[in-house]
Amino acid sequence: MTDKGIVIVGASHGGVQMAASLREKGYDGPLTMLTGEPDLPYQKPPLSKGYIKEPDPKPTILRPEKFYADRNIDLRLGTEAMGIDRGAGSITLADGGNIACSKIVLAVGSRPRRIPVPNIDAPGVFELRTYHDSQDIKAAFDASGSVLVIGGGFIGLEIAATAAQLGRKVTVLEAEARLMARAVSPTVSAYFFGYLTSLGADIRLNARVAGVRVDDGRASGADLADGTAIEADCVISGTGVVPCTELAESAGLTLENGIAVNETMLSSVPEIAAIGDCASYVHWQLGRRVRLESVQNAVDQAKTAAAALLGDAAPYREVPWFWSDQAEAKLQIAGLSDGTEGAVLRGDPESGSFSAFLFSGGKLRCVESVNKAGDHALARRLIAMDAAVTPEQAADPDFDLRGLVKRARG
Repeated sequence: MTDKGIVIVGASHGGVQMAASLREKGYDGPLTMLTGEPDLPYQKPPLSKGYIKEPDPKPTILRPEKFYADRNIDLRLGTEAMGIDRGAGSITLADGGNIACSKIVLAVGSRPRRIPVPNIDAPGVFELRTYHDSQDIKAAFDASGSVLVIGGGFIGLEIAATAAQLGRKVTVLEAEARLMARAVSPTVSAYFFGYLTSLGADIRLNARVAGVRVDDGRASGADLADGTAIEADCVISGTGVVPCTELAESAGLTLENGIAVNETMLSSVPEIAAIGDCASYVHWQLGRRVRLESVQNAVDQAKTAAAALLGDAAPYREVPWFWSDQAEAKLQIAGLSDGTEGAVLRGDPESGSFSAFLFSGGKLRCVESVNKAGDHALARRLIAMDAAVTPEQAADPDFDLRGLVKRARG
C-alpha cells in the first residue's frame, strides 16, 4: 500500500522527539507535526518558574527551525486537529481542511483540571499550560501584592514558590492532609511544607474550596467549605491535569485513564500510537496501568513508539523519573511510590539534603531526593537493574550503594 505519511499531533517534548526518532530510524516518508500553539516547540518546565521570573522571557525552543527544514518535517504551527477519520485515513483540521496519513501519533498531552466550584472560570483565575499562560500569570503577579494558589501539587507549589521569591504574599490551599500527597512520601511532604513556609507562604491543609470570590467582575480570593474567606489579588488554579482524549474518542480508541496503549505504545488501533501525558500503559513493575506526566516519560515513550510504528517493536521498560524545582529546593524522584511501605531516610531533612528510599516486598521501588542529585542518578540505576538493596543498607550513609551497581555489572 502507498504510504500516505505519518502525522504527529502535538509538538511538545514527546512530539518533537517522535519526529526526530522517526527520521533517525530511517523513515523517509511524509512527516507532519501539528500544534495549536503559535510558537516553535519549546521547553515546558520553565513555565512555572523562569518564564515568570525573568524580566523579558522568551520561550526556550527545543529545536531550531532549521532542524525541521533539514529533515523535511512539515511543522504546522497554529494548526489544531479536530478529528480522525480512520476510514478515509485522514485527520480533520479546525480550519476545515484535512491531512491524509497512514499512521498517527497522538502526543496531545493534558490540560488543567478545574474543580467544580462557582466562579472557577472567572477573570483573574489563571491556569498554566502554555508559554502565553505563563506570561498572563507574570503580568498578574506584576500587578498583584497577594496570590492565592489552589492546589498543593507540583505545579501549584512551583508557582507558589516563584510568587514568594518575587515578594508576593502567598497562600496555598490544599484539600488533602499533606502536600503532593499522590506523588511523594509523608516525609518529603513535611519537608516542603516547612521549606515553603520558611519562604513566607501560608499553607492551609485540608482546605476545601467552596467557590472563588469575585469583586467587580474579577477573582478576588476564595471561600472555603468551613466558612473561611481568603482575599487575594489573583488566583491560580493548579489542581492537576486530565489527559486530552477527544481525538482518540473520535477514532474509537480504547480509553482507560487516558489512551490505552500496549507495551510498545500502540493503541487499540495499531496504526495509531499515543505517548506522554495522554497515554496509559501497563507498568512493568507494578503490573497495572499508569499514566505519567513527565518530560522523561514522553521522550522515552516517543523512542519506543517510533520503533514500533516502523516494525521494530520493543517493550517500554524505562524507569520513570521526575523533578520539581521549588525556589532553591530541588526534588528528584526515581521510580514510582505506588504501593510502597514507608520511607527509609538517607541523610537528615533538617540539613536540607536527603533522600527517602521506598520499598515494596523488600524491593527498592522509588527514591525521592531533595538536593541530592547524586542519590537520584544512582537510584535510577539501582531500580533499573532491580538491585538487591536492603532498607538497612539504604539508611546507612557509610554503605557504598555504588558498589552494588558495579557488582551487578560484573
